[in-house]
Amino acid sequence: MAGTLAGGVGALALYGQDEQLSVGQVRLSVEPFHRGALDVYVPLVDWGVRYRAIRLPVRLQVDVRTVDRDAVKRVAEQGRLDARRVQAEARDAIASYFRALILVVAVSGALVGLLVAAAVRSRAGPRLRWTSGTAVGVSVLLVVALVVLMPPRGALDRPQYYAFGPDIPRALGVLEDAQRSAGVLDQELDAQLVGLARLVSDPARRQSLDRASRLTVASDLHNNVLALPILQRVADGGPVLFVGDLTDRGSPLEGRLLERVVGLGRPFVFVTGNHDSDTLSRSLARRGALVLGADGPLGRDGRPPATPRPVVRVAGLRVAGYGDPFVRLRAEDYRDRYDDAGPSAADQERFWTWLEPLVGKVDVVLVHEPQMLAVALQRLRERPPRRPLVFAVGHTHRALVRREGRVTVVNGGSVGAGGTGGLSGEATPVGIARLLFRTTDGFDPLAADLVSIDPGTGSSTAQRERLDVPADEDSRLDPQALGGVASGGE
Repeated sequence: MAGTLAGGVGALALYGQDEQLSVGQVRLSVEPFHRGALDVYVPLVDWGVRYRAIRLPVRLQVDVRTVDRDAVKRVAEQGRLDARRVQAEARDAIASYFRALILVVAVSGALVGLLVAAAVRSRAGPRLRWTSGTAVGVSVLLVVALVVLMPPRGALDRPQYYAFGPDIPRALGVLEDAQRSAGVLDQELDAQLVGLARLVSDPARRQSLDRASRLTVASDLHNNVLALPILQRVADGGPVLFVGDLTDRGSPLEGRLLERVVGLGRPFVFVTGNHDSDTLSRSLARRGALVLGADGPLGRDGRPPATPRPVVRVAGLRVAGYGDPFVRLRAEDYRDRYDDAGPSAADQERFWTWLEPLVGKVDVVLVHEPQMLAVALQRLRERPPRRPLVFAVGHTHRALVRREGRVTVVNGGSVGAGGTGGLSGEATPVGIARLLFRTTDGFDPLAADLVSIDPGTGSSTAQRERLDVPADEDSRLDPQALGGVASGGE
């Protein structure tokens, strides 16, 4: 019995089948030991819909592998899809898959069961004809269970949507909870299909990213050295912009523990956060890091430049950085200087006074605390820059990309998952951002990727925000929307 069950369940999990529909190709497979559901997933945009319509504890996966371009063009031009035809094709494809799957499960289960029966036969034990009959009987029961419990039953009228890709309109999340009539729901889904079709068929507004330059944006490691291999893999030998809070206190001991972080980026560019210190900055500069401050990078002796030179070249970009006003000081025994109210109005004005003459002469600005941007964003809204300007920030432990006009704010989250061992008590994922850009005719930001990794399970998601298309007309860079004022513990 155990052998037959193992063979049947193994075949159930491993057998998959490709089916061709008029709109593209789908891959059908089954994942055992899940709450019963029919799961339709589109990897192209990382978007799916799930129906609780299967009584067996398995998930029937329908993955869209390819999309027929002619069908996409018809949807884009006419705004409609022959849904009944596609439903009929999908129903036939699922039925064909079920027939093949049931045969594979029956044969695999029976064969493994018979092999086990032959292996355990003995004169003192059950006769082979009884054990063989048991194997065949259990295989038949498996088939009956699949036939009765696995096909989706009832109306598929309670969809659960899930989406990570930003290219699908965010109305999907609203659809799940809204109490609407079936007619309105159909209209909404038609609109989503038209939007998806135009996304695929009209790529002229988007440049290819194949040869785009890349750099990594990270922050808030908080001594979690276990996350350094992840940062190393994502950086892949390219530039790393680290936007503060590499340590918890900035002490010399912490600096020695994190010596190898400098080698993770070529170059490793750093600005201080409220958990870093002047001692740490000098230590990183001596080891070869590009430690930026208001006057420019520290020298190898740990001292600021004699002549202010705030803008430096990194991977063809003009980069500047502004150290955190709450940086810890060796002279004060590295005490916490952070004010829970965040940067003061005077701090924000000083930052704008520093930034204003650099607008148009800098491409990327590093600053740890998003609230430092409050005055600057208001001024940039009143006088929009002529060239793209990207702010790399941290502190909040929340990943995001926000845009308004030519101004973009990128926060990778917390690369240290909130701190060593997650001692903050919050379930914080490992977060890293990548900026894709070109510098052929000046700075041209193309996309920002947000990578999130669950430190417990290792599962990960990635979200891409295209920066080479106009931002939404109603998009505004509100400092509060960037994460608000974080506590001194972050």
